[in-house]
Amino acid sequence: MIQWTDVPIYVHRVPVDFRKSINGLLMIVQSDMALSPFAESLFVFGNASRDKIKILYWDKTGFCLWYKRLEKDKFKWPRTDDATLSLSTEQFSWLLRGLDIAKLKPHSEKYFSAIG
Repeated sequence: MIQWTDVPIYVHRVPVDFRKSINGLLMIVQSDMALSPFAESLFVFGNASRDKIKILYWDKTGFCLWYKRLEKDKFKWPRTDDATLSLSTEQFSWLLRGLDIAKLKPHSEKYFSAIG
């Protein structure tokens, strides 16, 4: 699998018509998500039945479109009121593996300046 690390990952929560290809998804990124499609980011889209996912990104020479279709299962699509959701690399991996990112909460990071 392609390893995407250290890039912002944005999920368009509303299902999209999967007949849309690069140009149609670019318009969604610009208009609905209010983001630049030329940013070093991944833009994630799902279909209404939640068995397909498309990932759009700019690789500095052109746009790339990655597509995954599940044969029997469904993606656990994030539930939130926001139209666009930002994911960590870890949450994105969970989404692709079929885990519900809303239910998985890693331990929060702790920062200390002294012992004692």
